[in-house]
Amino acid sequence: SLRGSWRLRSGNGSVSLRAEVPGCVHTALLCRGLIQDPYYRFNDVMYRWISLDNWTYSRTFETPFAVRKWQKVNLVFEGVDTVAQILLNNVTLGRTDNMFNRYSFDITSVIQEVNFVEVRFLSAISYAAEQSRCHKARSIPPACPPPVQRGECHVNFIRKEQCSFSWDWGPSFPTQGIWKDVRIEAYSHYHLIYFSITPFFVKSAQQWYLEVESIFDVVSSKPIAGLVTVNIPKLQTQQMFTVKLQPGEGSIVLLVNINKSAAVEAWWPNGHGRQTGYNMTTTFMMEAGYQMEKFSKVYFRTVELVQEPIPGSPGLSFYFRINGLPIFIKGSNWIPADSFQDRVTYDTLRLLLKSAADANMNALRVWGGGVYEQDEFYDICDELGIMIWQDFMFACALYPSNQNYLESVREEVAHQVRRLKSHPSIILWSGNNENEAAIASNWFSIPYPDIGVYIKDYVTLYVKNIREIVLSEDKSRPFVASSPTNGLESVKEGWLSRDPYDTHYGDTHFYDYNSDCWNWTVYPKTRFASEYGFQSWPSFSTIEKVSSPEDWSYTSNFSLHRQHHEGGNIQMLQEIGRHFKLPQSPDPVKHFKDMIYLTQVMQAQCIKTETEFYRFSQSEIINGEGHTMGALYWQLNDIWQAPSWASLEYGGKWKLLHYFAQNFFAPLLPVAYEDKGMLHIYGVSDLHEDHKLTLRVVVHAWSSLEPVCTLAKEGVTVKAQSAVPIYKESISDLLERCRNCTRKSCIITFSLMGEDGLRSPTNHYFLSSLKDAVGLEKTQLSVSVSQQDDLYIFVLQTTAIAPFVTLDVGSIKGRFSDNGFLMTEKKKMVVFYPWEPTSVKELESSLVLTSLLDVV
Repeated sequence: SLRGSWRLRSGNGSVSLRAEVPGCVHTALLCRGLIQDPYYRFNDVMYRWISLDNWTYSRTFETPFAVRKWQKVNLVFEGVDTVAQILLNNVTLGRTDNMFNRYSFDITSVIQEVNFVEVRFLSAISYAAEQSRCHKARSIPPACPPPVQRGECHVNFIRKEQCSFSWDWGPSFPTQGIWKDVRIEAYSHYHLIYFSITPFFVKSAQQWYLEVESIFDVVSSKPIAGLVTVNIPKLQTQQMFTVKLQPGEGSIVLLVNINKSAAVEAWWPNGHGRQTGYNMTTTFMMEAGYQMEKFSKVYFRTVELVQEPIPGSPGLSFYFRINGLPIFIKGSNWIPADSFQDRVTYDTLRLLLKSAADANMNALRVWGGGVYEQDEFYDICDELGIMIWQDFMFACALYPSNQNYLESVREEVAHQVRRLKSHPSIILWSGNNENEAAIASNWFSIPYPDIGVYIKDYVTLYVKNIREIVLSEDKSRPFVASSPTNGLESVKEGWLSRDPYDTHYGDTHFYDYNSDCWNWTVYPKTRFASEYGFQSWPSFSTIEKVSSPEDWSYTSNFSLHRQHHEGGNIQMLQEIGRHFKLPQSPDPVKHFKDMIYLTQVMQAQCIKTETEFYRFSQSEIINGEGHTMGALYWQLNDIWQAPSWASLEYGGKWKLLHYFAQNFFAPLLPVAYEDKGMLHIYGVSDLHEDHKLTLRVVVHAWSSLEPVCTLAKEGVTVKAQSAVPIYKESISDLLERCRNCTRKSCIITFSLMGEDGLRSPTNHYFLSSLKDAVGLEKTQLSVSVSQQDDLYIFVLQTTAIAPFVTLDVGSIKGRFSDNGFLMTEKKKMVVFYPWEPTSVKELESSLVLTSLLDVV
């Protein structure tokens, strides 16, 4: 391995320092104290010079083996970011121009006892601009990001993390560096480059088999024969194969039949069963005398993307069947966890993914403007049961279709599919993010006569190249060309549908910041919601780390600078103003903190309303629309400390939305909505059995902790994996029954309970905006904190009904069992799960308790 300490120097040699590999220039400069935190205040703009310079990484190393003893020696880079010339002992080995590719250079004739390796980078910004200039045929829009993003231009001309040139939630830090492993490989006979295992189930024979693929480089001049043994002890399966490896690079595919008398446990998504995996050993005994063993984990699961006619509806369904069972997809969208990939450790990934699983999510979409994630990311998803919708890295742009570019993309796709296809968590390959929609809706104002050329480019890239490779490399998973897409209907229309947002087909993305987000009728009754969302600000403790006191106001230069979505800060104010009183505090810092709190309350309530709408739409068709089978809100995580659509702040702290997600994605949930004066309650279930339950509906006056009236409806059947209507009453009748109630003075809460301790979260329905609520009074909230083993118990007491009660312990890392809740009882217990050691004393001194009436 050549990991570790390298030299790094700037273009003119004025800056020279030690740098870690894997790593990048920014983190190296930060580590040596030559720059401040790049995320601090306005540093994303101040440090633009770093990305504009051309940096060089170099080091000397001694060869740890007798150089001439081996027939072949390679220098292998798992990831180079991005445009570089690679030299060994002053001989140019080759160049790199794709961050997502693996590069292997034959150095057999160049390597010596002591070697000097150099990686000379070219600024990604200059390279992208140059590529765009040289592309004479036609313009490839968009040229530049919107000014509000303070980003760089022509990112679609470089095979690099697209959002590193800026995005509407992220800064512009076009990094340079060796971002993955780099090593020397030496061998004399054969060498294994890729190894993958894909499970298949033959229905007719009721039998599992595995496709085990090994891709080798064979350096001998004649074929090498040998034996390969595959052994899975737990499944009493052992098979032996005689193989012959031909000279050069080639693959062998072995079909391993799993012993029929062994009980195979399938891998299930989170909430639907266990994530069982089996240890498998593959032994290669080749005639050259070299034995090699490969240890792997093998999982058994099938996936189908079902697109079939639906009785009573035009169009087709769009849902996933895992192991033959239809699964409602619950989750979010994943973006890169940091602008500097070397800072994304196993612990970073584990924390974020565990938080997704803890919020009852079973899926994430790895969005196409970031990176193909590291191996550990998919390992953790395999283990937690988080299904992955995997985009290829193309987003919100048109792309070139010249030969060099396509060749590079073909290598990228083949490499990534080979690397990732053994993961049961990946259930879909998707060609790009929003590029079908970009052409269909003509985002880039292409003159009508020219559109045909761009459509041809689109089909060339995603269908004739990416799709062809995916189908040849992996027959076990579905592929869609884009998201949103109309699926099979898009295919029928030549891969570009007239309206990719059509609710009768495929998946949709939906954003609307002008309507009232508490009104469910504005949302599309789609087959699958793969993106939707609202922004909020991260907590004050998160912002504080990268700002100074003069920044702490909603309208400061800093607040404007961090908002990369045009008009975003104003849109949040408008959403809040519909239902809440805006803060009026004369103290600027208090005003800022109140604003932050309200943006989080608003975001949580908006996405709750929309997600619950998608969940209760899963079993019905109304006017041809419905059978919604997926809800992936935008977005799970943050790349820096800024206002965004995320539910987890940079650093992993849960926003109120993430606490709400825990409830709105609960396996059993009652959901209410109002239609023409009628209150409807649906029972939504992801459970595998029907349940007889009791629905409890409680009406509270805002002015009293004693319920005004309670209704228990017993023997309510909630069907397995469906959404069924379980209660219906006109709101005026309900209010009349609960005398002294008006829409403004009362609130409805409801929950489901079963015999065996089965219960849903308690849900609520607001009968009016909270700014109009009558009888809400400022409450005295008090809390006591105690420790129990590794956990901390917070006992809250209130003197009145308190909406959106929020506990915040500043920058102490951890999460609560519940947060942002409606407190309708005198007492409530909340558990704090720390992610690092803390104490009762620390928690008490950091705790800030807020409810809606603390906002002034």
